[in-house]
Amino acid sequence: MGSASRLLPLILVAAAVCACQSPSPRRILDRLPRQEGLVQLRGQPVTLLGRLPEVGEAAPEAVLVDRSMTERSLHDYRDGGILILSSVPSLDTPVCSRQTATFNEKAAALAPDVRILTVSMDLPMAQARWCGAHGVERVETASDYRYWDFGLAWGLRIRESGLLARAVFVVDREGRIVWRQVVPELTREPDYEAVLAAAAALGG
Repeated sequence: MGSASRLLPLILVAAAVCACQSPSPRRILDRLPRQEGLVQLRGQPVTLLGRLPEVGEAAPEAVLVDRSMTERSLHDYRDGGILILSSVPSLDTPVCSRQTATFNEKAAALAPDVRILTVSMDLPMAQARWCGAHGVERVETASDYRYWDFGLAWGLRIRESGLLARAVFVVDREGRIVWRQVVPELTREPDYEAVLAAAAALGG
């Protein structure tokens, strides 16, 4: 687990004991690494918290919550296969909805060991409701609402809103990142063809 987000309760308790007052969560988040200039929302820059992993690095671990409210690690989703990891701000917005529905359609052309996982801060119940309403069966969803593990470990938590930036990663069978795109404008969709090409190059 090991990301800074899982340490937040311990940090708060330690601060309360030592200083007789708890710092706000915002103060704690402001001490984390940040990235400026990578992402905008309608032309206005936003700040990403955490460290964005590079191509060639091992995929950071994170604990998420699936639609049945069960905690699962990213390793569970990869499970020796190829993982297309899609991060969106919220499924209840038009661009995120199109992104996830498009990956669901594209999944039919992929090899059996390629899994597609969409991660957002939406509650698992909302994710399940959205998938049911849109007939999404090939794309799995998981929520980062409980621990903020994914957003901070992958450098995608937006400081201003608490949501996740729009990004796509391709992780190979050995658990290494072979392709990534952090979409520079949150209101735009990712490069689907490039994602599929990266997965196909791995035999997916």
